[in-house]
Amino acid sequence: MTKLEALVGLNLTFDIGTIRLHRLLEYFGTPENILNAPPQSLTAVYGIGQNISGSIKSIGQRDIDQEFEAAKKLDIRIISQDDADYPLNLKNIFDPPIVLYVKGQLKKEDNVSIAIVGSRRASYYGLSSAERFARDLSAKGFTVISGMARGIDTYAHKGALKQKGRTIAVMGSGFNHIYPEENKKLAEEIARNGAVISEFPFDAEPLKAHFPRRNRVISGLSLGTLVVEAARNSGALITADFALEQGREVFALPGKVDSSNSFGTNELIKQGAKLVSSAQDILEEFSFCAPPKKAKQQTPAELADKEMLLYESLSQEPLPLDEIIEKTNLDIPVISSMLLKLQMKKLIRQLPGKQFVRN
Repeated sequence: MTKLEALVGLNLTFDIGTIRLHRLLEYFGTPENILNAPPQSLTAVYGIGQNISGSIKSIGQRDIDQEFEAAKKLDIRIISQDDADYPLNLKNIFDPPIVLYVKGQLKKEDNVSIAIVGSRRASYYGLSSAERFARDLSAKGFTVISGMARGIDTYAHKGALKQKGRTIAVMGSGFNHIYPEENKKLAEEIARNGAVISEFPFDAEPLKAHFPRRNRVISGLSLGTLVVEAARNSGALITADFALEQGREVFALPGKVDSSNSFGTNELIKQGAKLVSSAQDILEEFSFCAPPKKAKQQTPAELADKEMLLYESLSQEPLPLDEIIEKTNLDIPVISSMLLKLQMKKLIRQLPGKQFVRN
């Protein structure tokens, strides 16, 4: 059994996320050892009770083989964080997916990406705005990330495709259950011009509990999230919350004060999200993504004052986020933004446990 096969097997249990996996790896060393461990050894690991232990022991080689056979049949790749194609932005969040099922291609250029999300029951204003922002940002080289749901998501993907740009759809189900069904043709078009991805095994259905997990991947893939329309309890607001937790930018399109679909976006603006009316408002926040005139890495001397302060607080020894805050005396949103920018410039890197070091 290979390491990737073992990771796919562990992912089949549904009960093991990144945090539990790290605990198990600390105890057993390799994913293969985890699958081969006796039940009493598994339950010795914090957070692994009888139920999760039973789920792990229920996974056999046949189950794993079926996943890879299905992947081959559908021309889908299964990758882990060891794979060079695993997205850098996603790898740097607190709980990246154990594996990704990928239909299409993931490219390094997808690191410069924006998520566009919003209501499934969107207005014409919302749909046309989602398509316009996606088209305009795609024209500037951004990959558009969304969830392929009805409404705003669908029009965001279509806007990028009309511009002949790249777009990535993140599903809340396995590839045997494309959801919604009417977007099957859209999924095929996206896969030809980007990628459709999922962290869920092939037979996973589009259950309500899966979509918050999908939303963290949407925001995790992106440098920022634009919420176009969102009602009071919209899933798009969950994506915005994940973006903030991940240190990413949040943008919101204002709407009519008496529109239920605009309640969420107007609230986000009141809470500090950047109000946007055009793609230029978003591009202003990501000027660091523009390629340098000469093909060379930026030096610390070229950084802004706050970036320099943050850079100088780091060394070759890992430094936790709370100590960075203490050393720099900067606000958390500022630090989160600067850390992401320094990573994009390949001057620093993030290690597990929200620790940072110089490259």
